[in-house]
Amino acid sequence: MEKRVIKSLIIEKQNEIPTMEIMPRKLELEETCNYVFVGLRRAGKSYLMFQHIQELLLKKEVRIEEILYINFEDERIADIKVEELGLIVEAYHELYSYKPRIYLDEIQNIKGWEKFVRRLADSKYRIFITGSNAQMLSKEIYTTLGGRFIAKEIYPFSFPEYLKYQHFDLVANWEYNLKVKAELVKKFETYFYFGGFAETFPLKDKRSWLNSLFQKILLGDVISRNDIRNESSIRLIVKKLAESIMQPLALARILGVIKSAGCSLSYNTLVDYLQYLNDAYLIFGISNFSDKLSEKESIKKRYFFDNGLLNTFIIEPESKLLENLVAIELKKRYQEGVFYYKKNVEVDFYIPSMHSAIQVSLSLSQSDTREREVRALIKMSQAYPLKKLQIITWEEEDVVEEADLHIEVLPLWKWLLI
Repeated sequence: MEKRVIKSLIIEKQNEIPTMEIMPRKLELEETCNYVFVGLRRAGKSYLMFQHIQELLLKKEVRIEEILYINFEDERIADIKVEELGLIVEAYHELYSYKPRIYLDEIQNIKGWEKFVRRLADSKYRIFITGSNAQMLSKEIYTTLGGRFIAKEIYPFSFPEYLKYQHFDLVANWEYNLKVKAELVKKFETYFYFGGFAETFPLKDKRSWLNSLFQKILLGDVISRNDIRNESSIRLIVKKLAESIMQPLALARILGVIKSAGCSLSYNTLVDYLQYLNDAYLIFGISNFSDKLSEKESIKKRYFFDNGLLNTFIIEPESKLLENLVAIELKKRYQEGVFYYKKNVEVDFYIPSMHSAIQVSLSLSQSDTREREVRALIKMSQAYPLKKLQIITWEEEDVVEEADLHIEVLPLWKWLLI
């Protein structure tokens, strides 16, 4: 790798970043810490780096010459070896005499990057790195980095962020303004079906972009990165997971589907494939709170990290997308502290730390559906001290008072704004 190439990349980004048009997202960082931004591809990790740089420039805390940004997916640096990473800092110091803030984008592409970054941290550089693989959060990497980094998982835009992008401000008493409410619901429908990838927002053909992104994630972040040769099986797994949103799915059941399709796959390989899909931030799973430890791992409800990606697989998607979007939001809010509950009764989501239980139902207009959803919450409350009970629907809003319980019924768009 030639230093002149690295120097041109450094200066190129120094020219670009200050003029980039960025919609600010909430970003709270400690002044003296290093960070790892990790999450789904195209979720906005790089733009959060750019946002942070622009904020520093605006506050005059740094000058642009003090910024060293490298994107490891740039084809001009794609063949750099781990032993050449030191050239990046050397090239910078041949240009400037400052001690830079260092931003390393998608560095997981370089095998063995951890020791290089650790060395920079030991030398008191302020460092920000991004990656599209959850392995960057593994214990092994944290051991190598020596506790010098704080990890932040980055998601596609939330519904409030989507509204902000669309310059849609909720004024006082907006709930009583029928025109504003109708426009809000219309915008929610687009977000509901096509998800939170900002690059899709101005596009007319969002589905093609989402299909292309899925192929990039599957082929690049899953199949190529993990040297998978049984491509047909992993594609079948993803399809089955999409079709099975809302339902607990045992590993044995997935194996049965694969074998019935004429593919051969071992139990251990299936476990590996599911982990690869998790690592690429394509899917995530939640366990049954009442299951034994072994069952918690082998039987899960699995969801997609974005509704737009899920919607590329399914027809008549409304019920699945409704529950999937609730699952995404709960994972954002409570990380690993989200479960479902199934023991004589089934409740879609249980958050023990909040003593909260949530049912998801497209509509409660049918009396038997309403009774089933309410009864499940009542029965669960007899086993656990629940303080907050909710039923999330497409458009209905109500309060159910039954068995000395207060159950909120909320439309999803409103729940996402709380």
